[in-house]
Amino acid sequence: MEGFQFIDVILLAMVAGFLILRLRSALGRRTGHEQGRDGFDQGDNVVNLPTRPSLDSDTPPARDIDPAYVGTPFEEGLTQMTLSDPNFSAEDFLIGAGKAFEMIVLAYADHDTDTLKPLLSDDVYSNFATAVQDREDRDERMETELVVIKPSKFEDISVQSRVATIAVRFESEQVNVIKDAEGEIVDGDPEHIESVTDIWTFERDLANTDPNWQLVATRSVD
Repeated sequence: MEGFQFIDVILLAMVAGFLILRLRSALGRRTGHEQGRDGFDQGDNVVNLPTRPSLDSDTPPARDIDPAYVGTPFEEGLTQMTLSDPNFSAEDFLIGAGKAFEMIVLAYADHDTDTLKPLLSDDVYSNFATAVQDREDRDERMETELVVIKPSKFEDISVQSRVATIAVRFESEQVNVIKDAEGEIVDGDPEHIESVTDIWTFERDLANTDPNWQLVATRSVD
């Protein structure tokens, strides 16, 4: 009997070892040297998805947001974003929004509608394209210099029905001049630096695999 018990122990150990190897193969192995962030570990392609609480638990979902936003009006929106998209980074979004702001402003001034179209919603693109066409009809050109662009800030964040909407405040100092066909200034002053505050609203369908955001609304703050 003792001999059979010993064999049973060996068989159980072999089965346990096999299961451990299969689990390590399926889930990936962490070495402690991976450099990951925002829920994504680049080493071994391990993705840490946000966990959901059990049905009989009062523990709220894990919140992985920048501590600077905890206790602010943006905490709830950022929490929804990180739960819907674990790769979302508030810092990276604001940096990207700042680059988009610069690209769109300069493309608009340069009548570059090809650059504008994929970045804007249909309605916003229509408004921008109409203004560009009006300048071209008058044979005018716009010259814009972004002297200073301050770090962008969140104005509002929400997620409704898997659609993320983020409003961003941009504060910049600009020089804007419009010239006619002869190069004469018809509007603006090349020596005047204007302080401009804009609120731009970006949207993204989180159910879509396309990671790009679109500008859906703009307004200026006097």
